[in-house]
Amino acid sequence: MYSRTYKAAIALPPLLWVALFLLLPYALMLVHSFWTVESGVIVHDWGFRNYFTLVRNPVYAQVLLRSGLIALSVTIFSVSLGFPLAYYLSFRAGIRKELLYQLVIVPLWVSYLVRGYAWKTILGADGVLNGFLRHLHITTQPVEFFLYSSFAIVLTLTHIYTPFVFLPIYAAMEHIPRPLLDASADLGASPRVTFWKVVVPLSVPGLTAGATFAFVLTFGDFLAPLLVGGPSGIMISNIVQTLFGAAYQWPLGAAISICMLALVVGLLAAAERFERSFRH
Repeated sequence: MYSRTYKAAIALPPLLWVALFLLLPYALMLVHSFWTVESGVIVHDWGFRNYFTLVRNPVYAQVLLRSGLIALSVTIFSVSLGFPLAYYLSFRAGIRKELLYQLVIVPLWVSYLVRGYAWKTILGADGVLNGFLRHLHITTQPVEFFLYSSFAIVLTLTHIYTPFVFLPIYAAMEHIPRPLLDASADLGASPRVTFWKVVVPLSVPGLTAGATFAFVLTFGDFLAPLLVGGPSGIMISNIVQTLFGAAYQWPLGAAISICMLALVVGLLAAAERFERSFRH
């Protein structure tokens, strides 16, 4: 229906946008990862020194492992909250569906920093939670474990990213043909069997997308560790931020970023392959 010139004219602007603001920065970061810093100056001395530093220094492996565990924990908790909530809204909420849906996505209207500082206020030594525990005489001293720990990071990021997990799962469940549920019941299947044999398999695309969102966004997060994590909650993105900032070690920071990018791309490819195999 459309000429080749028209298709090229339509496709060229977004392709240029992606090339200039996505592919080109990635290419520059890859180039920087092979350079070094000497006397505070970036030297174009090509080599794999930065990658060897990442392998030899156990600190980076420890922080990377901690970041992966935190991202995995947030993913598990977000899916555990988002999946039942999406199921209830899609199949059980009835006339309250739209109202409950709006209540779920309301946190997305609030700034990330506001939600982060809110949890810092709740979990602090003089915060709401410690004050409530002291009021009930459960504890006489503030519980220091609540704030500046991996627990605080997981709790904060679970609250922040659960809506991102809920939305694709809910969209997948809304596209499940309701006659399939009726057919399952007509064939004698119980509601539990229908849930596991019909609802769950057809929700896998949304579940995979939501879990991937939670893991990738958490893995690359650096604000929550700064707000509620403290020294024991430093994640790999905080190291990258420091290397590109005060430390002025752009090549080493670029090397870590490239490794993170490769890990995320591999995870996305694995998630896509899992979804495709499950679909067939």
